[in-house]
Amino acid sequence: MILLDNIHKAFGAKQVLTGFTLEVREGDIAVLLGYSGSGKSVAIKHIVGLLEPDQGTVFVDGREVPTLSRSELYELRSKIGYVFQFAALFDSMTVGDNVAMGLRKRRNLSEPEILDRVHEALELVDLPDAAGLAPSDLSGGMRKRVGIARAIAMHPKYLLYDEPTTGLDPVTSAVIDELMMRMQKQLGVTSIVITHDLRTAWTVATKIAMLYEGKVRQVGTPDEIRETTDPAVRQFIEGKATPSAVDGVL
Repeated sequence: MILLDNIHKAFGAKQVLTGFTLEVREGDIAVLLGYSGSGKSVAIKHIVGLLEPDQGTVFVDGREVPTLSRSELYELRSKIGYVFQFAALFDSMTVGDNVAMGLRKRRNLSEPEILDRVHEALELVDLPDAAGLAPSDLSGGMRKRVGIARAIAMHPKYLLYDEPTTGLDPVTSAVIDELMMRMQKQLGVTSIVITHDLRTAWTVATKIAMLYEGKVRQVGTPDEIRETTDPAVRQFIEGKATPSAVDGVL
């Protein structure tokens, strides 16, 4: 289980999170919704210790992340796959080497075992013959799938997806959505997906949390969020332009 408990985080004078709390249970695909720039990526970076909270704390499987030593943090990160917004592939490396990169850093697997993991991961994202390609040979959707393959090659317990469908056409986005659900069903991973894409949220989520003004405004099943009467959440899911229209009733 992952628990972010009353997280506050500021960068200089800008307060980004102001009491953010979210619990993600094993087997969930939890979608974190919110406006661009609302702090969704900031929130999940606390899970892997890339950021430390100014106030509040984070637990992963009962371990308090901000208190972990460097070696304990590395061990925790081995259980958490992170899929970056733009895949973050290294153009100087082949697809196969990109997928193998984290495995080679761990240094506890032989090269044949690493290659088996790479092949397995690429098979799972429907790119079985891509290992020898360069990232520049790939479409945007294929790059995203390689990013997922790199994360799952580590055999993680948790997967964190940062805007996985940004910049993709609807058909390719649907492929990524299907892959996220497949990872949950076939690998048993628990996932957090941050996005402002409602189609992805309705498709993949077992629970949805709406981030608004630095904290979770509402959390519930997709059906509960669709039927919400909360004015800030309704405004977001109805696609209205700015938060200002509901300021008077918040």
